Amino acid sequence: MTAHDETTPAVEVRGVSRHFDGGGHTVYAVRDVSLTVAPGELLAIVGRSGSGKTTLLNLIAGLDRPDDGSVYLDGHDITVASEGYLTALRRNHIGFVFQSFGLLPLLSAAENIALALRIAGASGRDEAQRTRELLELVGLSARAGHRPYELSGGEQQRVAVARAMANRPRLLIADEPTGELDTVTGAQIFGLLQQAAREGVTIVMATHDPLIMDYADRFVEMADGRLVGSGEIRGALHRG
Repeated sequence: MTAHDETTPAVEVRGVSRHFDGGGHTVYAVRDVSLTVAPGELLAIVGRSGSGKTTLLNLIAGLDRPDDGSVYLDGHDITVASEGYLTALRRNHIGFVFQSFGLLPLLSAAENIALALRIAGASGRDEAQRTRELLELVGLSARAGHRPYELSGGEQQRVAVARAMANRPRLLIADEPTGELDTVTGAQIFGLLQQAAREGVTIVMATHDPLIMDYADRFVEMADGRLVGSGEIRGALHRG
């Protein structure tokens, strides 16, 4: 991924389909989907469970490859990229936030964040400084030494967001990041992601949480693997 050019979409999905063998018949998880995401946009993909949201996120992140169509990140077609390229892309330019938090249970909050930096090759000094910055960003400086089981669900998800932001990704993929959280805590997580978008991170998020309508710039709705609707939403007003 090269530096963002405001005239080049951060994400462009062109006629993408992904299907599986359903025991003698073809089942489409994603069917002929096309969409464009601008740099620094927070796009929400909404729809019921099983509508294809997670599969689409996996295709955008290069975790899966489409059967038809192409996915472009910053103008580069990742559907023809090597596995090595995709691994480096995910390590250095894409952050991930999942519903299940995905924290390593034996590591403290600070260590979970620092590990992402270490894997990316950050120096010890940069690792320590960036970890402190991120813990402060998500309001958990006082909980730095606590392990996941000593943190609430909301605190664990805030650590997960900090970890996803560790390498200053240009694209952040979030899959139901508030699915296990109460309304107040979910709003905090959406607020953190909205702030990241304001600072230039492109965010593509799958959710069925209605709170997203207060934070995202735009939504697209999926049903049965297809895009069935889209629109601008209130979050766009929050940039002012």
